[in-house]
Amino acid sequence: MKYAMLINLGPRARDWRNLTEQEQKEIAAGYQEVNQTPGVTPNELRLQGPETATTVRVEDGQTLTTDGPFVEIKEALDGWLIYEAADLDAAIELAAKIPAATMGGKVEIRPIAG
Repeated sequence: MKYAMLINLGPRARDWRNLTEQEQKEIAAGYQEVNQTPGVTPNELRLQGPETATTVRVEDGQTLTTDGPFVEIKEALDGWLIYEAADLDAAIELAAKIPAATMGGKVEIRPIAG
């Protein structure tokens, strides 16, 4: 089964400049370890902060845009990866190793359809 792991860094890890050099190295090493896990297809892209988002919707045939994230979103998507695992338990085990999960962020796991 393939799973998408949607990563929310949380405010502490998202503010990279305020982390110590040691914390930055530990985070980088943690992501490198996760990315080298068999079955992981890492995403090489890192999204900019939610404040840079543009939200698009169509109402009555008119395209409307709003600066910033959609107002009902409580947490930002900062990155993602794909993991081919035997089962959900294996995916949970990997998600717990993602540095964001230990620094106030979260990892949402979703099975990939099809």
